[in-house]
Amino acid sequence: MSELPENPATPAETEGAPAHPQRAIKSFVVRAGRMGSGQVKALAELGPKFVLPFTEGKTLEPAAVFGRQAPVVFEIGFGMGDATAKIAQTLADHDFLGCEVHEPGVGALLKHIDEKGLSNIRIFQHDAVEVLEQMIAPDSLAGVHIFFPDPWHKKRHNKRRLIQPAFVAKLVKHIRPGGYLHCATDWEPYAQQMLEVLSADPLLENTAAGYAEKPAYRPLTKFENRGIKLGHGVWDLVFRRKG
Repeated sequence: MSELPENPATPAETEGAPAHPQRAIKSFVVRAGRMGSGQVKALAELGPKFVLPFTEGKTLEPAAVFGRQAPVVFEIGFGMGDATAKIAQTLADHDFLGCEVHEPGVGALLKHIDEKGLSNIRIFQHDAVEVLEQMIAPDSLAGVHIFFPDPWHKKRHNKRRLIQPAFVAKLVKHIRPGGYLHCATDWEPYAQQMLEVLSADPLLENTAAGYAEKPAYRPLTKFENRGIKLGHGVWDLVFRRKG
């Protein structure tokens, strides 16, 4: 979800497992971004409260961070954070952990948090794969969102896509039984790959016969609306972890 084009680095996705198969999976590709004055101010004033430090080997305790017991949703690559803030506002009974390495996006989401008076979002400005592996407990997440990750259009770059069997196998272990994984893309070849990879994971089951209807909680972004007007498709995939 983003406005950077739709996930400047994703994650979401943001994304971009490096091309060499022996290198570690990464959830992003580094890209430059300019910071507006409002984003700079939000980082300085709100960052200490809402941006969590990455601490290797220290399992996060969401109840301590959010001050309550609630289902936790993990988002990989939130771009400029507009959709993330809207979802958090809609699903006020859920808590959201968003990962985004790009500072302008972090600043933008902090502005949304302030403007909407949200208390159920926390941010990691760090690689989502490392956050998952080092700080998120197994079987703990109610959901995972990966919206509009970098599609890596060229065939020779397809191997850099985030949604690959090895990554999904790592990711699913952090979703609790009955929890869900929601991916969305506007690139049909990537949607086809996502469907194939997610369908093949033994711990996942599709909630639809193929692609899912867009869940009501996921808002249309400006980028997505522009694409729809141009006749571009958007594909949602919602899988559930088996009990």
